[in-house]
Amino acid sequence: MESIELQELEKVARSGPTQESLLVKPWRPSPAQWLKTVGWRHAVGLITCIVALFPLLYVLSASLNPSGTLTGSNELFRAFSLQNFVDLLTDPGRPFLRWWFNTILVASVTAVASVFLCALAAYAFSRLRFMGRRFGLGTLVLTQMFPQFLGVVAIFLMLATIGNAIPALGLNSLLGLIIVYLGGALGVNTYLMYGYFNTIPREIDEAAKLDGAGHARIFFTIILRLVAPILVIVGMLVFVGISGEFVIASVLLSDTEMQTAAVGLYGMMSFRNDNWGAFAAGAVLTALPVMAIFLYAQKHIVTGLFAGSGK
Repeated sequence: MESIELQELEKVARSGPTQESLLVKPWRPSPAQWLKTVGWRHAVGLITCIVALFPLLYVLSASLNPSGTLTGSNELFRAFSLQNFVDLLTDPGRPFLRWWFNTILVASVTAVASVFLCALAAYAFSRLRFMGRRFGLGTLVLTQMFPQFLGVVAIFLMLATIGNAIPALGLNSLLGLIIVYLGGALGVNTYLMYGYFNTIPREIDEAAKLDGAGHARIFFTIILRLVAPILVIVGMLVFVGISGEFVIASVLLSDTEMQTAAVGLYGMMSFRNDNWGAFAAGAVLTALPVMAIFLYAQKHIVTGLFAGSGK
C-alpha cells in the first residue's frame, strides 16, 4: 500500500500543480463592505480638500476677474484677465513692489535670526546641565500662551522713545520691527528644537570633546548639520507667520514706503470698495514666496516634526 501511495504522489509531482491551485481568486468586498472599511475615508479626504482649496480658488478667480468686485467673482473663473495685476504693479499711489520687498526682507531676516537664536537655546537646554534649566524651558513655553500683540501699546511707546535716540530702531523702521519680532522668537520653536536635539546621540559630542573640540565647534560643525530638518521647519514656520502678521506691523509702520504687504493691502481697501480684484492679486503675489518655501521644506516636514516629538 505504501508503494502505491508513493507512486501516486510521484505522478502528481510530475504532472505539476493543478489548474485549480493556480487560480487564486482575490477577495473582492461588496460595495457596502468597501464603503464601511475604505470608502468613508475617501469621502472625508475629498470634503477636506474641497474645503481647503475653495478659498484659494476664489481668491485666484477674483484676482483674474477685471470687474474688481467680490459680487462679480461669485462665479469662479467667469472671466480671465491680468488687468488687476497690471493695475496693482503700475499704480504709483500704492507701491506694492516696495511692500512685497519689505515683507520678504522682514520675514527672511526674522526667520534666519530666529532659527539661530532658537538653535543656540535648544543646544544649551539639551546638552548643558545648569540650575533653572527645566524652569527656564517651561517658562519659554508658558510665555507663548500670551500673544505678542497684547503688549502692542508698550512696544509702540518703547520704540517711540528709542527712536528719539536711535532713529533706525524707532517707529517706521524695518529694523525696529525685526527686533520686535525677535523679542518673541524663543518659545515653542525652542521647545520643538529641544526635542529634536535630544534625538542626537550624546556619544557624538563626547567623541568630539576627546578630539579637543569645544561646545562652539561641536555646535557649528557637527550638531547644526545633523539637525538640518528641524532648522528648515522652524524657519518655514517663522517665515509664514511673519509674512502674514498685521497687528504689530500696522501699529509700528505708518509710512507708506515702509509698510509690509499685509498693511499696505489693508490700507488700499480702506477708501474704495472696487479694489477687491487688485487686493486679491496682491494676496496671490504675496503667497507665492510662502508657497515656494513650503514646497522646498515639504520633504523635511515629517522628519523634522515627528523626530522631535519622539522624546
